[in-house]
Amino acid sequence: MNVTEITQLARDIRVATLKSLNHLGFGHYGGSMSVVETLAVLYGAVMKIDPADPDWPERDYFVLSKGHAGPALYSTLAIKGYFPREELNTLNQNGTRLPSHPDRLKTRGVDATTGSLGQGISIAGGMALSHKLARRPNRVFCIVGDGELNEGQCWEAFQFIAHHRLNNLTVFIDWNKQQLDGELEEIINPFDLEGKFRAFGFDVVTVKGDDIAGLLAVVQPVLPADARPRVVIL
Repeated sequence: MNVTEITQLARDIRVATLKSLNHLGFGHYGGSMSVVETLAVLYGAVMKIDPADPDWPERDYFVLSKGHAGPALYSTLAIKGYFPREELNTLNQNGTRLPSHPDRLKTRGVDATTGSLGQGISIAGGMALSHKLARRPNRVFCIVGDGELNEGQCWEAFQFIAHHRLNNLTVFIDWNKQQLDGELEEIINPFDLEGKFRAFGFDVVTVKGDDIAGLLAVVQPVLPADARPRVVIL
């Protein structure tokens, strides 16, 4: 997909997500909207996937650590053909395959069950290490919420990822400066986020979250000579 096609995919994801949330009557609108372009870039142009075979061993893996943005992920998966788009209207209802937060045992195309904040990045780190030890070419992508960074487990995971030089993992920080209880800086100020990640040993890139061309540029595979994992601050 080119930039124009990805832009249209992002619009489709946004509309489908809003429709499913409106049908339900409540949900995490903001948290879902802020990851739409990233999902469109990953599923539209970057990740190796096969909707007909979600468990294809050679696929790339995606972990939505901020699991409350599940509605946006579901819309992406439906549009890509993992399940019928009509199922989006069953979001978070009894008997649904689309619970409020992603569940890999219920939803085709979901690689990790998330929702308890701080745990998804640990899962992604484990996936990346597994692929690296087995010398598999699979890449792993993970979206982490900025409010989620309040969790100490995140920083343990980042230290683990940097220590093992997992350059097959790309982490996106959804830097929307909002969390459930209010402004990020009023709750726990993260201060110099870029400096923290550089100190840990990450390759740090900052790009606007809705800049599709910019996102495409920063998700290219890390050169073999550079063993640093990459963090993209959106």
